Amino acid sequence: MKDPYRLVRRTNIYYAHERLTGKRISLETSQLEEARRLLAAKNQASVQPQLNTAMARVYLSATDPKLAQRTWQEAMDAFSIRGKASSQERSRRAYQSRHFRSLSSRRIMETTADHLISILEASGAGTHNYLKRLHNLALKRGWLLNPILAPADWPEKTSQPRRSITELEHQRILEAEKNPEQRLYYSLLWEVGAAQSDAANLRREDIDEDNQILVYFRQKTGEKCQLSIGQGLRDILDQLPPSGSLFPRLREIEPKYRSCEFQRRCKLLGISGVSLHSYRYSWAERACVAGYPERFAQAALGHKSRAVHRAYARKADVICPSLEAFEKRSLTALPAPQNNGIIWAA
Repeated sequence: MKDPYRLVRRTNIYYAHERLTGKRISLETSQLEEARRLLAAKNQASVQPQLNTAMARVYLSATDPKLAQRTWQEAMDAFSIRGKASSQERSRRAYQSRHFRSLSSRRIMETTADHLISILEASGAGTHNYLKRLHNLALKRGWLLNPILAPADWPEKTSQPRRSITELEHQRILEAEKNPEQRLYYSLLWEVGAAQSDAANLRREDIDEDNQILVYFRQKTGEKCQLSIGQGLRDILDQLPPSGSLFPRLREIEPKYRSCEFQRRCKLLGISGVSLHSYRYSWAERACVAGYPERFAQAALGHKSRAVHRAYARKADVICPSLEAFEKRSLTALPAPQNNGIIWAA
C-alpha cells in the first residue's frame, strides 16, 4: 500500500502532496530532515483509515467483485443510455465537459464529499443537475452503500435567467436573415411556439387542410399539439414546400448547430439572453396577455401540467380589462361555434 502523501519542494518550502486528490499541504519548513519527520507523521496518522478501507473492499468484493473497482465513468456511460436519443446526447455532452474529467477515472467507493463539492463550486446549474442525477443512479444501483452527500447538503444552484424574444427583436432577426428557409423557420416559431426540433421536423402531412389545423407530436414528451391555422401561419405555410419536409435542410441539422446559427445571428445584432427556446416563452406570454385560455395554451404547446405552462408565462405583464368591456367583447366579437365535425374544448 502506497503512502497517501509524498514529499515535494517548491520555493525552498516542503509540502505534503496527497496522491488521491492532488492537494498540497505546506509543512512550513525548509529543512529536509524536519520535513521528512512531519511527512512520516502524516502518513502514519492515515494508515488506520486506509487499512479499514482496504478491509471493506475485501468484504464487499465477495458480493460484487466489481464494486470496489467501479469508476464514475461506468456510471456516466450507464446514465447516457437512458431516455430518448435527444436526452442521451445531452447527457453525453454534459459528462464530457471539463468539470467531470477529474471524476471520470475516480473509483466510486473512494469518492468523498469534498470531491463532489469541489466540482459543484466550480460549475453552474447544469453540472449540478447532472452530478446529482449521476450520484442518485450510483446509489440506486448499489454502487454506493450510503449517499456521499445527503439531499439537504447539496448546495443550491440557480439557472441563468431566461427571457422571451420581443417582437422588435424578432423583426430584427428576420430582416437580418438572408436565408429564406431560415427566415421562414423563425417566423413559424413565432407563430406556433414549437420547440426547435419539433418545428424543424414538421412535414406537409402534419397539416390538416380540410379543417385548417396543424397537428404534430412533441419529440420530448410525445404530447399531441393541435393549433388552428391563422392567416399569419397560412402565409408562412404557403411559402414552404408543398410536400414532404417543410424545412428539408434544417431537418438534417443537429439541434446544437441550429442553436449555434441562431446565437451567431443574435450576437451580430447585439441581442443577448435568448435562444431558440425563447420563442416558446414569447408565445406563452403573448397568449397570456391576450387572455388566451390556459387549457388552449397547454394543448398548443404540448404541456402535461398547468405548472409547466405557468412557468413559461411567469413574466407576462397582463393588464386586465374591465369586466364590462370584456363582457361586451365576448358577446359581440366571438364567432358562433360551427359544427364541422371538430369537438372543441369546453
